[in-house]
Amino acid sequence: IYLGAILSVVAYVFSFPVGTLIATSGVLAIILGLAMQSTLSDVFSGIALNLGRPYAIGDWIVLNDGVEGRVVETNWRSTHLLNGSNDLVVLPNSFLAKVGLTNLSSPDRSHGATLTVRVVPTIGPSAIIDVMRAVLLSSDSILAEPKPGVQIKSLTSDAVELELSFRVKDIGQAGPAKNEIFDLLYRHVKAAGLALARPLDAAGPPPEQLQQEEMAKPHRPTPLKLLDAVPLFSSLTEDEKETLAASMTRRTFKKDAILIEQGDTVASLMIVRSGALIATRQEGHKEIELGRLAPGDYFGESGLLIGVGEAASLRALTFVVVYEIAQASLMPLLHDRPGIAEELAATLLHRIETGQHSFAVEGATLHGRSVSSLVTRIRHLFKVPQ
Repeated sequence: IYLGAILSVVAYVFSFPVGTLIATSGVLAIILGLAMQSTLSDVFSGIALNLGRPYAIGDWIVLNDGVEGRVVETNWRSTHLLNGSNDLVVLPNSFLAKVGLTNLSSPDRSHGATLTVRVVPTIGPSAIIDVMRAVLLSSDSILAEPKPGVQIKSLTSDAVELELSFRVKDIGQAGPAKNEIFDLLYRHVKAAGLALARPLDAAGPPPEQLQQEEMAKPHRPTPLKLLDAVPLFSSLTEDEKETLAASMTRRTFKKDAILIEQGDTVASLMIVRSGALIATRQEGHKEIELGRLAPGDYFGESGLLIGVGEAASLRALTFVVVYEIAQASLMPLLHDRPGIAEELAATLLHRIETGQHSFAVEGATLHGRSVSSLVTRIRHLFKVPQ
């Protein structure tokens, strides 16, 4: 009403051509609207995205064109993503409203992942599935619930192809979890006497020839192979390893059997040959999981070398085979070559400082000790002359 009154006054009192003014303003409005089309589209798209809330700050999203990242900011004009290379990706809201996206952080932060592995079928598929389940049970990085699964995808004369599915707490943990699973796959497959199959398109000799070549190689006994994998004994000579291997004892434990109780002092080192173990600590009425052990891992080094009690209980998650080294077996080597005590102490201290120690000692027991103090304890325990 006010605008009409003003235009009437201007037209009749001042004889100004209002029609021309209105026509010109319409053209200007059209030009302005066309110029701001992209901005207005972003504004209204931003309003629609905020009302629909397909994602929130902190969510990891993947677009249909392959762009992915974590949402770090969203405003009236654009949405900012931080990708895996720590680069900032700025996406107009109008673009996000048109392209499809997958929110990897919804409905919760847990994220599913799968791995495919091909194994030479030297044993039955059901036995291979048991090995794969032991791989998943050995992992510290994946969630126990929902339970991880193993499925056979195909079976040929050359390979059994299996798919391992599991979930992690957050999309950011998927990469480290896969790395851990690959390492555990290698260790469990070797421990079970299996071999990984080649890819379908790989060129090379047939699996039968590879197996024959493997069998033709000099056989190395299992105790020696286990000693090779233990950093504590990396400084031993081949003759010393053979002497120690000859004294090792093979022990087996059924599923759910307790290998070590919290607080026990174990006067021997145990190396896991096959199976999976879980380490737990009782704090009041609460049981805390500290980690899991797989083939090639070992425990009891603190009890063996310096007589310190275990700070965790170890329970078998599957049928477990371990090889045991008693203090009496290590004593002759230390008496023949006292310098071994310094090498063992340095390796043990490094494992404690880097967090690789097998749950054997409370932090206050050995934290801050020097190599010389550990050498003194080792020599005193094994009665080695100073």
